[in-house]
Amino acid sequence: MERLKGAVGGGGARLAPPPEYQALADGLMITTEAAWAWYVIATTNSDLLSEESRDAQVERATAALSSTLAGATIHLKVMWAPEPADAYVDEMAGTYAAGDWQRWAAERADRLDELALPVRWVLLGVRIGTRSVTAAQRVASAAGVGRVGVTGKELAEWHAKARRLGRRLESSPWQCSPAAVSLLAWMVAREQHRITPVPAGEAGVISGAVLAALTEGRAVPYPDHVRMIGADGTTAAWVSVLTMPGFPLRMETPGTAEWVRMLAEISYAADPDPELDDDPDGFADLLSAVNPELSLRARVLPKRQAVSLAGRARKAAREQQRSAAGSRSGDAGRMVEQTDVVMADLLADLAQGETTLVEDHPRIVVTSTRSLDDLRARTDAVITYYGDIGVEVRVGAEEQGDLWVETWAGDQLRVPDLGHTRGADALAATWFWGGARVGDESGPVVGYLTGSTPGTVRLSLKATAARNSATTVALIGRSGLGKTTTMAMLLLDAVMSGGWALVLDFKGDLGGVSEAARAYGLRAPLVETDRAMAGAADLMVLLADAGREIARTEVPAQLGMVVPAHLRAQGAEVVVQAATNAVMSERGAATWRVIEHLMTSADPLARATGEALFELSETPLGAPFMGRPPAHGEAPPLSSEPGLLTVQMPGLSLPGIGEDRSGWTSAQCLSVGLMHSMLAYGVIMAGRRDRRTLLKAVGVPEVHVLTATPEGRRFLDYIARVGRALGTHLLLDTQDAETLAGMPGILEQITTLMGFQMTSTEQQNALAQMLGLEPGPETRALIHSLGIGSGEQVHRGHCIVRDHRDRVAGVQIDLPTDDLRQLLSTSPEASAARDARAEQALATAAGGHQ
Repeated sequence: MERLKGAVGGGGARLAPPPEYQALADGLMITTEAAWAWYVIATTNSDLLSEESRDAQVERATAALSSTLAGATIHLKVMWAPEPADAYVDEMAGTYAAGDWQRWAAERADRLDELALPVRWVLLGVRIGTRSVTAAQRVASAAGVGRVGVTGKELAEWHAKARRLGRRLESSPWQCSPAAVSLLAWMVAREQHRITPVPAGEAGVISGAVLAALTEGRAVPYPDHVRMIGADGTTAAWVSVLTMPGFPLRMETPGTAEWVRMLAEISYAADPDPELDDDPDGFADLLSAVNPELSLRARVLPKRQAVSLAGRARKAAREQQRSAAGSRSGDAGRMVEQTDVVMADLLADLAQGETTLVEDHPRIVVTSTRSLDDLRARTDAVITYYGDIGVEVRVGAEEQGDLWVETWAGDQLRVPDLGHTRGADALAATWFWGGARVGDESGPVVGYLTGSTPGTVRLSLKATAARNSATTVALIGRSGLGKTTTMAMLLLDAVMSGGWALVLDFKGDLGGVSEAARAYGLRAPLVETDRAMAGAADLMVLLADAGREIARTEVPAQLGMVVPAHLRAQGAEVVVQAATNAVMSERGAATWRVIEHLMTSADPLARATGEALFELSETPLGAPFMGRPPAHGEAPPLSSEPGLLTVQMPGLSLPGIGEDRSGWTSAQCLSVGLMHSMLAYGVIMAGRRDRRTLLKAVGVPEVHVLTATPEGRRFLDYIARVGRALGTHLLLDTQDAETLAGMPGILEQITTLMGFQMTSTEQQNALAQMLGLEPGPETRALIHSLGIGSGEQVHRGHCIVRDHRDRVAGVQIDLPTDDLRQLLSTSPEASAARDARAEQALATAAGGHQ
């Protein structure tokens, strides 16, 4: 009888029946009573926004509430869903194609299961109209003897209205997009806490008995919670709905005004559960996320009604003040005085059209699938957290059933006496769309967010290639904090995708990349530069297709770098340039021919320079870029087959950061010259015609050595531009942010930047600038804190990422297994272990041949 009374209007909203869903479609929910448009709100990176940008976002959000949603009834929901780890392998089948990619993807899926990172969904529902339903139809539907259907014509009309509103909301700070019908079905079904597959509707519409089945759950209300009964008759979950009856009169942003965004920050000390925890002896002091959800129903008042309401409130406050003035105490109270001031400010804003009023009714929903005690521990944590910032939160005692149904999408306000009327800017200041978001929308998972909202981070070189945009990834930070390991993982992902990758191992500590690739069934040769590779990385040959002028500049610069200092002091660079010009006009131009030309010159300085260069070209470091190829033919080119090629350069001696070039040894000069050539070797060879359709990437560690000289900076700038033109990704690993920040040509080519810890003020400011953050004490402290854990713990891989959309967020790069972590480690201990394994393998092979 109560259900029927609610259907005809008797007994008030508390007695109204739950919403009866008639149809779900993309962006649309239709109940017996009304039609609602539903949109997904995109997350904005509020964590690292400057104060100026934050204020601008809040102003735009206030304007959207005051204009686009003026007069609207809205329902804001913040929900959490588990990361779908079980679907990850199937998802990556469209990305990976080489080696044992199934195991590679399965290990990542297992790691996602272990992390159990929730995904935050923020949805906005807007009531777009009331349906024309007769009282008789409503009563019959409520009694279960009839059903109000939805015609195709009616559905099309509601769709058109939802799309019109959606176009306006798309340009708001929330970047709204229509919620998919599958998402709406999940939202409806999850309230019942039943494991039910989301149905697939015909033509994108779910209706009829299929839709009705989503709400067949059973709930038993208690004074302080609702117990959800599963299909097997046991308790599936305990749910408590909390009300928020008291807020401070003034709240700051950044700060306590952002109470909606703060939902993700609430944690509690969960009691170990032997049946659920891997560690039954777990520590009580380890905090777990509460993941409370929000259901906020609101009505955005039209301007005229808002002005009238604010005027009445101020008038009442002034009357109280006048009344108090005539009393014996003469004091109206601080609250009354504050109300008068706040209403005066609000009326001024309303007069300027900058805001309006919102009547909102916030509810926080806390859920536990473990026990009632666990629910109460979570609830206490929420109440305590908000109490610390002056927000009063209570369990909705004796009204749990009504409050719970009120949280359903498509329902109505049932408990109207627990709401607030405040400026639209107050709702905007909650930053319900704020948090952390960075990376690609699809592709390999490489880590997780470390900001105010949890979630996975995906980075895909394949997606970058598809965008046909900049192709350089920069990894910047101090040594030993995970830059090179991160680069190696990105390269492995590229090769798993059927790509070709080259790793330039300047320090000899990246052999583990090849070992890891082979462990997953990938082709992964490892070669060392020596005299047998004479001429294989000759810049004059490599740059021939790019035009003679670039070779005319770069080859003398490279040779001038390795010419002994005493010859440079006599003007050797001039004779090298002259010899280069002469050889460039001949067929078969090559660097070794420049050296021969110098050696046969009549000029004593030229001969001495040529003889010195010839001797250097006979060394393992000099032969690859200026030695004469073997008589039987040219040095073998890089293989055109997909896979990962690691080139190691034994004996390389690299100068340190800031080390003056005049003090470089001969070995250091040769090492830098070889770096130049090997970088060109990788990029130019990657652009060969037989690789045009391949995903291509070149990993370049120790880039700060190149950027230490004018010649190196110019060459790196050129190679980055060529790499983009040839569709080749450059992954640049450097410890010198300051120099890189002063190279606009390189900065223009960067699609993704990953900033790790820096300690000097100059380097921190430069890194902040490249990340798009405002240099200052707070930003420097943030950069300095990267990778620092409690005690002696170091979080390698902790960084700040700026993606191709200029979104910036904190990220923890995460390797899925300990075995992979050991293989990709560049520590001396890991290198020694790899050498020992290699020696053991050689010994085993030798024994097998005996």
